[in-house]
Amino acid sequence: MSVRKPQNVVSEPPRVGDTLAALRQSGSLSLDALSRKAGVSKSMLSQIERGQANPTVAVVWRLANALNVGMGELLGGVAPGGPAPIERVPAHAAPAIRSPDGLCELRILGPIALAGQFEWYELSVQPGGVLASQAHEHGTQEHLTVVSGMLEVQAGDQVQGLETGETARYAADRPHRIRNPGTAPASGWLVVVHPA
Repeated sequence: MSVRKPQNVVSEPPRVGDTLAALRQSGSLSLDALSRKAGVSKSMLSQIERGQANPTVAVVWRLANALNVGMGELLGGVAPGGPAPIERVPAHAAPAIRSPDGLCELRILGPIALAGQFEWYELSVQPGGVLASQAHEHGTQEHLTVVSGMLEVQAGDQVQGLETGETARYAADRPHRIRNPGTAPASGWLVVVHPA
């Protein structure tokens, strides 16, 4: 069952000031210490905490990293130490990485805390786009499921074409790439599992 939002209701941007102040204080960090750790000016931090400025996604990303919390916690206003049975991350809060040619985009869906262990992404590849990667650490595996269009995976010397609904599982501890050989955009889910 889908729930419709009432029309003519404008959602306000998340207010992160109070949450930021609470997280900073619970971590015993001064404004100066958080400024150095996050690479965000002390005056900007002060303005955010007082509700006089709304941070960009990049600033929220830096602050969440510095505080060792998820972006959803910082944006959603979950009280530190309080129960958080469901963490909701707004679509605009998922950072994206684009390839230098702009033909590939990875939206980072996994929480920062799991980076380097287990990561998952939404992948979009325009026709002719190639997402090339160097070898990851020994034992790393990738799992790619095509949601729409077609993609081609190359891991080492092996090449495998994939159509919508198909999944490829391959060693990512060697140079590998994902390519869109088709004439239409393609999308998929990419999961990276690092060795324990």
